[in-house]
Amino acid sequence: MSEPRPAEDTGRPSAPGLDEDPAAPPPLLDRSSGRFWSPRRIPADVVALLLLAGAGVLLYDVVAVRAHRPAMHWRRALARQLAERPLDDVWVLTGAGLAAALGLWLIVLAVTPGLRGLLPMRRPHPDVRAGLRREAAALVLRDRALEVSGVREARVRMRRRRARVRALAHFRDLDEVRADLDTVLGEAVSGLGLSRPPALSVAVRRPGRKG
Repeated sequence: MSEPRPAEDTGRPSAPGLDEDPAAPPPLLDRSSGRFWSPRRIPADVVALLLLAGAGVLLYDVVAVRAHRPAMHWRRALARQLAERPLDDVWVLTGAGLAAALGLWLIVLAVTPGLRGLLPMRRPHPDVRAGLRREAAALVLRDRALEVSGVREARVRMRRRRARVRALAHFRDLDEVRADLDTVLGEAVSGLGLSRPPALSVAVRRPGRKG
């Protein structure tokens, strides 16, 4: 019965991952990153201060009435107006409309993330989140567009779902310039590392013409 042969020592490390190039960047995970939520401190502070002031004044008036003192003039006038005015009065409808608009605005602020100018990027790690401002992304696309031969001027309008590029070509065929822009800008959009790359809309024209 033969004994098992010992493993040969090849002189190479057996730990996993040591054979990879340490200088190579880690691959971006195909992980969706949602939009960043805005703290909205100003609307929250304004609403909180208004509610605090109104509650304080109302509480003071209620305590004064309990202490056998007359209620404030504004509360008596408001109660009289609410009792006498019909529901289809212009001022009643206006106040109700303003209150409904304010409530709807607060609901929209509560359920929407905000920070529309910050584009979420793909996440290299589950605990890492990064974002890119739309102005910076538009600047990168504009610089890449100006590198295309024949492009004299370029304007980029960056949105969350679409990037509109308008270029002026002073020589070369417009179709060729547009094809080069589609290729270069497509690579540039992929290189931004956004979690949801925007769709490209490229238009090329000659100087002095509108279109």
